[in-house]
Formats: sequence, structure tokens, C-alpha cells
Amino acid sequence: MSEHRRKPSQPQGGGRAAARRAAQQSSGRRAAPSRESTASPSGAHDGEEPAFLSRADARRAAQRGGRRGGGGGDGSGRGRGEPGKKRLIDYPRHNKDGWQRWMPSWKQTTGLGVAFVGSILLAGTVSYALVQVPDQNLASKAENNVYYWDDGTQLAATGGSANRQVIGIAQIPAAMQNAVISAENKSFRKDPGVDFMGMGRALYNMAMGGNTQGGSTITQQYVKNARLGDQSQTLDRKYKELFISMKVGSKMKKPAIMEGYLNTSYYGRGAWGIQAAARTYYGKDAEKLNPSECAFLASLLKGATLYDPAGNPGYNPNATAAKNTDRAKKRWAWILGEMVKDGHLDAAQRDKYTEFPMPKPVRQSDDLGGQIGYLVDLAKANFINNNTQGLTVEDLSKGGYEIHTTFNKNKVAQLEKAVSKVKKANIDPKARPKTDTHVQFGGASVAPDSGKIVAIYGGEDATKHYTNNADQTGAQVGSTFKPFVLAAAMQHGKRDPSLGPDQSDAQRTLVSPDKSVYNGDNKLKIKNYDGSVWTNEEDKEWLQRNDGDKSYGPIDLREAMRESANSPFVQLGMDVGISTVRDVAIAAGLRDDETLSKSNVPSFSIGVSSPSAIRMAGSYATFAASGKQNDPYSVTKVLKRGKPIYEHDGKEKTAFSAQIADNVTDVLKTVVEKGTGTSAKLEGRQVAGKTGTTDGNKSAWFVGYTPQLSTAIDMYRLDDDESNKDRKFEEMFGTGGQDKIHGASFPAEIWQDYMKEALKGEKALPFPKPEPIGEAVYGGGAASPEPSPSESPDESPSESVIESPSESVTESPADSPSPDPSESCKKLFGCDDNGGNNQGNDNGGVTGDPSPSTSESEEENGGADGGGGGGDGTGFFAGTRG
Repeated sequence: MSEHRRKPSQPQGGGRAAARRAAQQSSGRRAAPSRESTASPSGAHDGEEPAFLSRADARRAAQRGGRRGGGGGDGSGRGRGEPGKKRLIDYPRHNKDGWQRWMPSWKQTTGLGVAFVGSILLAGTVSYALVQVPDQNLASKAENNVYYWDDGTQLAATGGSANRQVIGIAQIPAAMQNAVISAENKSFRKDPGVDFMGMGRALYNMAMGGNTQGGSTITQQYVKNARLGDQSQTLDRKYKELFISMKVGSKMKKPAIMEGYLNTSYYGRGAWGIQAAARTYYGKDAEKLNPSECAFLASLLKGATLYDPAGNPGYNPNATAAKNTDRAKKRWAWILGEMVKDGHLDAAQRDKYTEFPMPKPVRQSDDLGGQIGYLVDLAKANFINNNTQGLTVEDLSKGGYEIHTTFNKNKVAQLEKAVSKVKKANIDPKARPKTDTHVQFGGASVAPDSGKIVAIYGGEDATKHYTNNADQTGAQVGSTFKPFVLAAAMQHGKRDPSLGPDQSDAQRTLVSPDKSVYNGDNKLKIKNYDGSVWTNEEDKEWLQRNDGDKSYGPIDLREAMRESANSPFVQLGMDVGISTVRDVAIAAGLRDDETLSKSNVPSFSIGVSSPSAIRMAGSYATFAASGKQNDPYSVTKVLKRGKPIYEHDGKEKTAFSAQIADNVTDVLKTVVEKGTGTSAKLEGRQVAGKTGTTDGNKSAWFVGYTPQLSTAIDMYRLDDDESNKDRKFEEMFGTGGQDKIHGASFPAEIWQDYMKEALKGEKALPFPKPEPIGEAVYGGGAASPEPSPSESPDESPSESVIESPSESVTESPADSPSPDPSESCKKLFGCDDNGGNNQGNDNGGVTGDPSPSTSESEEENGGADGGGGGGDGTGFFAGTRG
């Protein structure tokens, strides 16, 4: 080929154009090399890239250019295809490509590690130098908690230094020190004061959002106790606590640390420090404690709420007296055993302590006497159980809180006055020691529209009687439970005998209180919903008794409630379903806990459960509010040094329709107007309520309400000595000089006295008029009436013949008003002049003995004690008096 036809050679210099061509070539097909390209690159000018680049060289050049974003070798950036320049901090690394550029070298890794450890050591050194060893004398001084009435005036001030006293290590028994070491920190006398592994776990758990953990050594616990101003579960607090513990471990001797720990620990019952604990639980100075008592007090350090034998169910439902006692005994025995293992106690000396050292009952300080102590305890429990910050009884005991309550000062005084009036006039332990001792009253008053607890009566005096009778006491409620059975029957209905037990409401027949008729015979044989006879595990039948063995024959549910007949409501409960009745009671406001009997025996429907007076008042308030349920509460807001930390957030729920609730109210109005509750009438006001008396006459109740206020009053006999292992409810036959105590006697009298004063000045409001509900259903052998061919449909048929026991039928009380024929007779069962109580039957319709006076004419709640011949599921006859 001639020389003049050859293409001129391309410049072989480097730079942007060459790099671009190299990149283009590397991204496409490999171009055929020109003749010049076969030449050795050694002929290229110095500092220039060869005209031809290999594929790998081109790729590296393109990558370098892309990373640098352009630029030549003019100092503004690394040129493409040109090695980067090394910097002072070579990261990303200049001489590496791809992912390797981002991997630090071993020198960098080592340097960073050394710098990190150095900064930690520096910070630790500074922190260690700055922190101060806590002063147990300062730590033992806390602020008061101030409680307020609903009008903002002060109710009580508690806390402060009232139950604190610092004592020296010489006054703390060696047994107490050794008990704590064996139970909490066996290596105490040898460790540096910090458990680094334990702290690491705690820090990690908090950082990962897990459960918070405290320091595990006695030294760390002392530091935590002493730093009362900061008890937050935060990393910052843990960090400070770590260095304080290290300094305490190095600067303080072990006896001083032990002294500080035992003087600043919380033992429950408001007792801070070992001296206060010794006086609170055993009435003696700390130096006089024996090893057995020391082991028990050491067990309280694990959590007094769960280990105080007196129980704290208001703060924790799992902290009942029985459960706490069981836990305390087990831990007490374990600590004594550990002391023997650790050489702190001789086995022979341990063997002397075979009986658990039961502490004294809970006592309030003198400034919390009367009702104040009960009010403070109730408000404290309400706050502890509902705050969202996890604050505990121990936190609250450190002081500095302002607790604003719902308690009305005047209403509390009026309720206390009403109870005292009845007690003074009727209860005389000196004159009647066998019947008038251990008599207790309890009461609670709740606003239906909000759930505010405006008043309670907890007992004679919080410094003398230690159980709050307004709270759960174990006293069964008897026939005051019957309204829940009626509400369940109107809401869910009677089950169809031809279908299975789990029927939908659509398959059931809703019950009308006026049209529905049930068998009211005494000793009625109770049946399952499908008509089969109910039997217990021993194959024994249930024969339900009425008060005074009174038989009513076929009776509508309104009259059955008015007279508090048991048989109709026991059978109605079986027809509706015990579990359904329980669910309705819970919806009304009773708690789903062990106080609401889990039994499925027929007597469940007549009050074998033992809700508190507060809960009974609150659940009846749901009826007063036309089915709107508000949980009872006693604290509106809480402030800590002026800053709000809690505010009540009530959520109103609909328990029943207004139709159901208003019909229950209308039936309970009949009880007060014409039935067993006439002694609770309020002049010029509409009142609805129910009486209740339990088997063996061991408790009596009256629960009633107006549209503005719902109040429950109970009465029972129970020894207040919580150390008594055989505490049992005692019978009240003869108490107060009466043959028998009924809900219509002292409880209704107290209710009437209190409500008259509590509602003074408030407008008398009527209850809503109920809308008709339900259909006519028949139960317990009461047959649906069919008119005789010779009679018109409006006329009453011939008398029904029903199966009933041979016991006689008694007449209505002589001094109780005759039933309204429109309510009791209904022109269905051939009523006679006495309201139809003298019913003919196959046994000749023998009339029994006259009934007692009004105060004695309530229903006998013979299954409410879990017995009465059947309440425990093993008896034959049962009956409850309402």
C-alpha cells in the first residue's frame, strides 16, 4: 500500500480523550488492533498511556474516572486511570478498588480501638472523680405525699420522715446482715461492689428495649436506694450508678455499706430502714430481732407487696393474704436454709425455728385515723394500678406526690355518721358478747354518670380495724346478685331445650320480667336448660329452698324479685346459662377475678360470689345510667413537684341497652316500693334497690340507687385478727337483738339515713320509663296457661298443677303490702284474695305457718355460703335470702 494512502497515526497521549476511548472500547466489542497497536508500548512518550489498553486496564481507568467525577491530573482530582494520592486519613483507602476501598486496614482498626478505649477510660476517670458517695442520713429524708378532697382542700399528708430512723451497724443484728447476704449477695464481703456481668446484661436489655434490671450486688442496691432523687430506669442513671458503686466499693468499708443498705431499703407498710421495719412488723427494736424474724424481713426486700402476709390485693390482685403468706413462708424457710449452707447459722439453731414468725396486722399511723387511712389506701391503690409509668408502692412511698381524689368530705362524714348511729343504737358487745362481737359494716357510694367514688366506709377506725370493708372482704352478696340474672335473661334469653348448650341469641327467647312465669315452690328440683335434672359430682340433686321454706307457686319475675324468691332465679340462671350470667355481671362492672365465683353450681345466681361494696355500687350504677358502665375510680390526677404525671382517663362502655337497664331499674323500684326493700324509701325520690342475705345469716346487704347516686352497704361478723388461721364468717342470729339480720334491717336503714343527707339539696330526678321487652317464658315446671273452652281468653284458666315438694305454702307477711294483681296474678293462675299465694296442688294445698314480720320476710339465701345444703355442689337443699 502506498505511503500516502495510510491513515495518519492517532495521538498517543493520555488525558480525557484517551480515557474516553478506552472506556468506550471496554464497554463494546473488542476492536481489532491496528498495526501500530501491535508495537511495544515502550515507544510511548514518558507520562503518556499507550494507544492501546487491555480490557482490564480500560475497566480500571473507567472506574477511576467514575469515582473521581472527571478531572485530569491538574490537582483538582485524581485523573482517570491515574493512581489516587494518599491522604492523612486514608479512608476510603487510596490504593484499593471496589469493596476493598471501604475495608479499614489493621492499623486503622487498631487505632480506632485504642482511641475508643482511651475515651471510655477518660470519661470513666472523670466520672469517678466527680461522683459523690451517698449519705444515708440525707437519703432517709423524703418528702410528704399530699392527698386532696374533691374540692381541692387537703385530706392528708403522709410520708416524710414519719417512719424512718437511721441506726448504726452495731444495732443491726449479725443475723440480719447474714440473712441479707445469703439471700441477695453471697460474695458481698469479697466483691468490689459491682457485678460487671450483671450490669452488662442490664445495659444491653435496656438498650434493646427489654426489661429493665437493677444492680445485683448489695453495694449497687445501696446506691440505688440512696439516690432517691433519680429512680428513672435510663442508661444515664445506670451509667452514674455504676461509677458511684465503684467509688463506694473502694472508699467505704463493708460494714458501712451494709449499714447504709439496711437503713435505706424499703420493707413495705411505709417502713424505710431496718429499725422502722422491726417496729412495724414486730413492735420491737431491730437489735432485738431473732434470726427467724430477720429471715422474714430479708424476704421482704424481694418485694414487700408480694411477701407481706397481710396481703396487698388493692395494689396487686395476685397479692392476697393467703398467697402472700404462702410465698413469705417459702422464702423465709429458704433463707434460713441458705444461712446454714453459708455457715452463718448452726443447723441446731435453725431447727429451733419451726414456726413462721407471723408479723402483726397492718396498722395506720395516728394521723390516718378514722376514715382517712382507708381513703388514702384506696387512692394509693387506684394510682398504682392505673399509672402508665410503672410507678410502684415503693416509688410512691418516697414522697413528693400530690394526689387529687374524688372523695367528697361531706358525704364521707355522712356515711360514717349513718353507720355509727346504727351501731350505737343496736350493737352491744358487752350485753351480747356471743352475737354482737366482731360485727363489721362496709359501704361505698359511686356517681353513675362518671364512676367517681364519692364516699366509702372502711371500718370503725383505720388505726384499729385494718381491713378496708369498702374493698373486697369475702362477704358474699346474696340476692343482690339477682338483677344480673334478670339482665342476662333479657339480653340473651332462655335457651331452647331442643338445641345444644351454646346457642346464639337469635336461637333463644328473650325474657319479659312481667310476662314470664317461673315456679316459686320451696325445695324446687333444679334442672338443666334441656329439662334434665341437675346433679353434682356425687350424683345428688339440687332442691332449692326459699326463705322460711316459703312456697310461691307460679310467679312472674317482677314479683319474684320483689319477694326475693330464690327458686325462680336459680332455675332462670340455669336456663340462661351460668357462664352467660357471669359475663353480664362482669359487663355491669364486677371484676373477672377470684372474688367472682368460678363455680357452676345453681346457687351462683343467688350470690355465692363476694365482690366488694365498691364494685356492687359501681355495677348497680350501670343500671342507674341506663346501661352505660364507668369503672369506679378515686384519683382524678397526680402531680410530682407540680408537674402532672397522671390523669384519669375514663372510657365509658355500653354494658346493656337502655331498654334492658331501664327494665331492671323498674323491677328494682318495685322492691323498694312494695317488696323487701321498703325500709330504704326516700320521701319524694324514686329509689331502686335490692336486699340480700346469705346462707347461715353470715352477711346482709342493701344495694340501691337514685339517678344521681348508687350506694352499697354490707354487714357481717368476722374476726379482725389476721393472724388467726381459722378466721370465718360468723352467724348473725341474735345480733343487735334481732332474731335474724336481713338486708332490709340495718343495711337498708344505714342506706336510707345516708342517702337522705347525701342527696339533700339535689333535684329529685325520675328514672327513665322502660320500653316493653321480651316475651312470656315459663320455667321450673310452670306451664303455659291455656284458656278453658267455657271461658273467654281474658279470663283466668283453672289452676295449674305443677310438681312441687310436699312442703306447705305460706301466706304473705301480715305487715307487708298485698301484691298488685296486675303484677303478681296476671289473671293466669286463679288468684285468690291473698294474691294467689294459697295454691292448690296434689297434696291438698296445705297452708303453712304465718310468715314473720317485714324485717324477717326477705328471701333466705341458703346457697350463698357455697353450702346451704348445696352451695358447695354437694348438698341437697339450698336457699338464699336477699
